[in-house]
Amino acid sequence: MKVSHIEHIGIAVTSIDEAIPYWENVLGLKCYNIEEVADQKVKTAFFMVGQTKIELLESTSPDGSIAKFIDKNNGKGGVHHLAFAVDGIEDALADAESKNVQLIDKTPRAGAEGLTIAFLHPKSTMGVLTELCEDKNKNCK
Repeated sequence: MKVSHIEHIGIAVTSIDEAIPYWENVLGLKCYNIEEVADQKVKTAFFMVGQTKIELLESTSPDGSIAKFIDKNNGKGGVHHLAFAVDGIEDALADAESKNVQLIDKTPRAGAEGLTIAFLHPKSTMGVLTELCEDKNKNCK
């Protein structure tokens, strides 16, 4: 597997509308994209910090993974996952699996901002939910 950079850090929030003012007014960042990923039951908001993105994640359903994460976190959000940009996501998944890493996604799927994504289970990634992503249109640049 060849990781080129940290693509983004995913942060679960109870409300994107309530969270954005902190990132914009306190940290001086600008939200440049808000979108819903219906099949993941999530609404996202993105900020750039240098070459790395911060992705805020709000659940759009009480049974979504972000809602479950927040419930397990005493009703509060927090760092949800770390995403790495890779070239050849299918090969990266096969490589991880060959090294006994438990895959959440055996097949890549569509994610926010047009990325192709797949998750590795935190049980085999030192407790960190790890997302692999590939920008098949821009080669993760």
